[in-house]
Amino acid sequence: MRIGVAGFEHETNTFAPVKADYNAFAEAKAYPPLVTGDDLVPALKGKNIPTTGGIDALQAAGLEVVPLLWCTATPSAHVTEDAYERIAGRIIELIEAAGPLDGLFIELHGAMVAEHVDDGEGELLRRIRGVVGDELPIAVVLDLHANVTDAMVRHADVMDMYRYYPHVDMREAGKRAAAGLIGILETGKRPAKGFRQLDFLIPINGGCTDFEPAKSLYLERIPELLDTHEGLEALLFASGFPHADFADVGPSVIAYGRDKAAADAGADTLASEIAAREAEFLPAFYAADECVRRALEIVRGASKPVVIADTQDNPGGGGPGDTTGVLRALIANRAKGAVIGAMIDPETAASTHELGKRAVGDFAIGGKRYPGDVPVEARCRVKRVRDDGWIGRGGMKGGLEVNLGKIALLETEPGGVKIVVASKPSQTADSSIFYHLGEDAEKLPIIVVKSSVHFRADFTELADTILVAVAPGPVAIDHTQLDYRKVRPGVRLMPRGRTGV
Repeated sequence: MRIGVAGFEHETNTFAPVKADYNAFAEAKAYPPLVTGDDLVPALKGKNIPTTGGIDALQAAGLEVVPLLWCTATPSAHVTEDAYERIAGRIIELIEAAGPLDGLFIELHGAMVAEHVDDGEGELLRRIRGVVGDELPIAVVLDLHANVTDAMVRHADVMDMYRYYPHVDMREAGKRAAAGLIGILETGKRPAKGFRQLDFLIPINGGCTDFEPAKSLYLERIPELLDTHEGLEALLFASGFPHADFADVGPSVIAYGRDKAAADAGADTLASEIAAREAEFLPAFYAADECVRRALEIVRGASKPVVIADTQDNPGGGGPGDTTGVLRALIANRAKGAVIGAMIDPETAASTHELGKRAVGDFAIGGKRYPGDVPVEARCRVKRVRDDGWIGRGGMKGGLEVNLGKIALLETEPGGVKIVVASKPSQTADSSIFYHLGEDAEKLPIIVVKSSVHFRADFTELADTILVAVAPGPVAIDHTQLDYRKVRPGVRLMPRGRTGV
C-alpha cells in the first residue's frame, strides 16, 4: 500500500507585527526548510518531528511512503495569501501526480490563519478531499495548541496530537496518528467522532503539562477515561492557541469510538471535566521590574541560575523577539552577569560582525518591530561573534540543527549585562545557544529567555527557580488586552473572566 506524506505547519498570532511569507517556509531556521519528494525523508530523519514518527510507523508496518511536501515556519502573524496558495497548491499538485494512493498522512499545526482564509487547515483538508474523494483515509497529526474546527474533524478520518507542553513528544504523536491510519487500512472501518469546543481561552502559559490542571488532565485523566469508557478508542484535548483571532479559537475535545454514542460520551465527559477546572488555567507571573528584582534576591542564596521567561515576546508564539521591556529592567536593576537572549535584531547582529570580537561600540538594540517600543541605546563590548549553526541539546530541540544567521554576545559597559543578538527569529527553547557563544549556562546568575513554556524542556533542571515576566509584546497573557473581532459569541477571553495583568 502507498501512503502519501505531507506537512504544512504554522501557528498564527493574528496580533503579531510580521507575516509569514513564502520565504519564511523556504528558509532553514530551527527546523528543516521546505522540502519535497525524495529529499523529504532524509531531511526529517532522526528529528523530533511528527512526520518523522509517522514515517517510522508506516515503514515499520510495511507500507510504502510516498513523500510529497513538508514545511514549517516560525510562528508569526498571518500566512500571506501568496505563501498559502503556493504551498497548498503544490501539495494538491503532488497528490495528483503521485499516482494511486491508499491513504494520506498529513502534519498540520491546527492554528494557521492566512490573509484570506481563517481556517487554514480546514480549507487545506477540504481541497484535498476534493481531489482524493471521501473514500481515501486521511490521518492528521496536530499540535497540542490546535484551534480545532468542524471542517478539520469532518475531513480527517482520524487525528492525534501532542500530549506534553513543552512538546517533547512530537515524534510519538506522529506514530500514534500513523497507527490510526494503519488501523483503518487493516479493518476497513473508520472510527466514529465526537467533537466539543469549550467556551473560554486558556493563556499559553496556563496549559503547561508540568503543572496543574493540565498535568493531571493530560497524563492521568485521559488515560483513565480511555480505560473506563466502553467503546472509546482515542481521546484528545487541544488547549488551543489563544492569539488567533477567528471564530473557532480556543480549547476543544475530540473523541473517537466504535460508535457515535461512545465517541460522544467520551467527548462530553472530558469537556465537562476541563470546564470544571477552568479557573485553574491562570499562571503566576510578575511585571518585568519586579521579576528582575525577585531574581536578584533569589540568586544571592542560589547555586543555580534563575531563569526568567519573557513570555509576551516569545517568537514561538508570534512575538518579534526584539522587545526591550525585560532588557531595560535588567539594566536598570544592575543585574551584572545576567544574560538575555536571543534578541532578534539582524541590524545589530550585522554591526557586531563589522566591528569584530572585543571591540566596543554604541548599539541601538531591539525595539524595532513592536509598535510603541524603541531600541535600548547602550555601549557594549562585543564578546563573541558567530555565523555558523549548532545542534540543539534539550528535550525539544535535541538533535535539531539550528542556524540563526549572524549572532553575537554583547556585554554592556558599564553594567555587565550580557545580550545575545541573532538575525533569524526563533524562541530560546534550548540552552545550546549560550554554550555556542562561549557561556556556561549553568554558571550564569540570571538567564532571560524569549520563550513561554518550551524552554522548560531544557532549563528546568538547570534552574534554581523559574519566573515568568510580563513586558509589552503580542503574546499577551491577559487576552482582554487584545482587540479580538471574530471570536464566536459566549467565549470568555480569560478563565472565568479573570484578567491576568
